[in-house]
Amino acid sequence: MAASATTGFTIPASAPSASALPLRSRRRHITPQAGRALEILGHSIEYLTDEFVHRGGSFTAHDEQLEAVQLLMALNRQVYYECPEVRTLGERWGRCRWWPRTWA
Repeated sequence: MAASATTGFTIPASAPSASALPLRSRRRHITPQAGRALEILGHSIEYLTDEFVHRGGSFTAHDEQLEAVQLLMALNRQVYYECPEVRTLGERWGRCRWWPRTWA
């Protein structure tokens, strides 16, 4: 776990970073609880970035507001990637014997 010095929130080291995103995107089954968390995190990220722009802030290495946005974005990714992937049609059908190999 990593902790932010100013907030005390912890983010597991296993949380995917922006550079660790999968090359191929798969749909995910988002539960109502995860959906609500993603909605709240998204609004928080949007609010902080709007405030930053309206404030006329400059990008510095240790801007607390930008660090807060990065923290929220990491939490957003963590919630999203904890949702189970939706199986493809072929996976659901179990690659039946009659399934044409040219479709795979």
